[in-house]
Amino acid sequence: MARDFYEVLGVARDADQSEIQRAYRRLARRHHPDVNKDPAAEERFKELSEAYDVLSDPEQRKRYDAFGEDFRRVSPDVDPTGWRQSRAYAGAGARRGGAEWSPGTAGPSGGVRFTDLGEDVDLEDLLGGMFGGRRGAAWGRVQGSDHETEVQVTVEEAYHGTHRTLTISGAEGPRTIEVTIPPGVVDGQRIRLRGQGGQGIGGAQPGDLYLVVRLAPHPRYRVSGRNLEMLLPLTPWEAALGAAVEIDTPGGPATANVPAGTSSGRRLRLKGRGLPNRRGKPGDLFAEAQIRVPTSLSPEERRLFEELGKVSSFNPRSRR
Repeated sequence: MARDFYEVLGVARDADQSEIQRAYRRLARRHHPDVNKDPAAEERFKELSEAYDVLSDPEQRKRYDAFGEDFRRVSPDVDPTGWRQSRAYAGAGARRGGAEWSPGTAGPSGGVRFTDLGEDVDLEDLLGGMFGGRRGAAWGRVQGSDHETEVQVTVEEAYHGTHRTLTISGAEGPRTIEVTIPPGVVDGQRIRLRGQGGQGIGGAQPGDLYLVVRLAPHPRYRVSGRNLEMLLPLTPWEAALGAAVEIDTPGGPATANVPAGTSSGRRLRLKGRGLPNRRGKPGDLFAEAQIRVPTSLSPEERRLFEELGKVSSFNPRSRR
């Protein structure tokens, strides 16, 4: 049985949206695979993302509160009270020793009967509340199942948004759909495509298709939530004297102001240059200084470095 989504986020069932958002952000930072190297962190992060995706959507949360872990499988026109009663009856029957179908036995309404230790219950009567009291054709209405698939995008595509053409296989045969992936998606985010899942039965609504976003590894950027991290190579004189250095970002060129006296490992923050966020502040870009020296020196460069070595009293190994 899946864990309760409220328990996953550590919030009460009457928590408001701000509490749910704060809980998710706190836990997501702790368990994001880019930060937490524990092998179980990735699964924990997926669990957090799914819980937040549902509880942050008022419509999905309402259905989850009504139907629990079955909320995606229950048809929208099902009455929650009748559904719970039918589940309770079925559970009670199982506790009394199990049950079995009794083929060929029809009840007064013509429906198949269910035999439980000698007690007959008409399935039409038992499940009538689930379908608003309707009989006959209503019994054949079954909502389509939800499907889930992963889609990989680059950091640049996550920043600007992109399109994908997906081929979905189903009982009705393969079909092709065009998908728009909005700007600012993050790794593990689930995108809901209403009505693109399995086909319903008896005129019932189709299920939904969930796309799980995966960010492809990038040669320059490391992604942490919405923040981006990268190395910033600097010459010794840029690091010592300070400089304005142009760097590439997914959103285009930007200028990093390197303070004088910068050492390797210093992180420079470019505010708002991370992945965008349609619902709040964008991420930041952090450029980590990496001082590099020439691999070969001209005679003049060698002379100047030797002269600097003679006049400078700087000792990076000193504890002072």
